[in-house]
Amino acid sequence: MSSKPPLPRRTPQSAAFNSGAAKVKEAMDARDALATALTRAGIQLPAMDVRTPWAETVSEPDEDASAHSGEIRYALVHLGVCSAPVAHALATAITNGLAR
Repeated sequence: MSSKPPLPRRTPQSAAFNSGAAKVKEAMDARDALATALTRAGIQLPAMDVRTPWAETVSEPDEDASAHSGEIRYALVHLGVCSAPVAHALATAITNGLAR
């Protein structure tokens, strides 16, 4: 009998998520600060989001998400995609900021 690898499963907001709450808040604060700065520069990215890699999957079907709580190191600020003109505007804003 062949053993198939377990399928990833979504986990509820459990101990792993709760222990990462500070990291999620940190990422959300960073996202909001970046969105505010971009807005002041006249730039809007269409989809800024926060991703939490530890709450997405559990590798073994009998594992609970709390087993991964020691692995929580960060949450990701996902900037999404943007058009070429928005990318150029962002590059210009960064360059102008560096020139100060």
